[in-house]
Amino acid sequence: MRRREFIALLGGAAAEWPLAARAQERLRRVGALMNLPADDQEAQLYMAAFQQGLQGLGWSIGRNLRLDHRWGPLDPEHLRQRAQELVALAPDVMIVAGGGAAEAVQRASRTVPVVLAQSIDPVGAGYVASLARPGGNVTGFTQFEYSLSGKWLQLLKELTPSVTSVAVLRDLGVGSAGIGQWAVIQAMSEQIGVELTPISIRDVNEMERGIAAFARGSNGGLIVSFSSSATIHRQAIIASAARHRLPAIYPFRYFAAAGGLISYGADLTDQYRRAAGYVDRILKGEKPADLPVQRPTKYVLAINLKTAKTLGLDIPATVLARADEVIE
Repeated sequence: MRRREFIALLGGAAAEWPLAARAQERLRRVGALMNLPADDQEAQLYMAAFQQGLQGLGWSIGRNLRLDHRWGPLDPEHLRQRAQELVALAPDVMIVAGGGAAEAVQRASRTVPVVLAQSIDPVGAGYVASLARPGGNVTGFTQFEYSLSGKWLQLLKELTPSVTSVAVLRDLGVGSAGIGQWAVIQAMSEQIGVELTPISIRDVNEMERGIAAFARGSNGGLIVSFSSSATIHRQAIIASAARHRLPAIYPFRYFAAAGGLISYGADLTDQYRRAAGYVDRILKGEKPADLPVQRPTKYVLAINLKTAKTLGLDIPATVLARADEVIE
């Protein structure tokens, strides 16, 4: 064989080697169970951040990774069925959003590795033995620290010093997480002399009646504590606060972006991006039991100036100076 032909043949074979290697690369499977509907904008942003995180770590959907989605709504029976569907696909690891979805996966399997992208209290809920040593098939990221609940009341009081009574929208169905948030808010209310009124958030009509009754008083404000119900009903909550002219503080930025007055909480998009790192480590052989549950590292204080103007509020300079985002 002539030298030129040999070099051409060698070059052609070398070009095909990467293709052959890719063809033989093992396709890993990841299941994703969300507690929000597929058409929810925030849910789509979370999954986009998760996939970007995976891509940055060398995972490409269709080449070496398959991602199976199942979506909410937040209904125990629905989530249970979706969890069973995902487990039946034999995923190498699952990424799970929120307590309801986590509980559904735990009931479906105690062996499939699970990464919680957002969980209020994984220890209290029984998903892990401890934050430092999860000890089972679940690890991940908390989205919340109970002390944050007290800061909501402090911020609301700083924003509107005239407030003397505060309604707290809460979901009794979130168990220890709801109890913990309420306990911290209650302790802070005693320190600063504010009266609290709890309002259930599960049923939209009941919630609206509760807010309307509360708003008949004077010098009132509103705290929306964290729960999946608050996220799902966020438009109704924001509209009700506006209708009754109540200054309100919310747990996450997307509430302020949707018209809420002020929000303070963890950056959940960042949580999903970080969760991709844990999925990557598990796919490469590490065990959830050995990966400590991590707390949020990024918090966002967002203020909607348009809503403040509608309510006739002047945002104090001390609050504006601390804001991470001002929405106009």
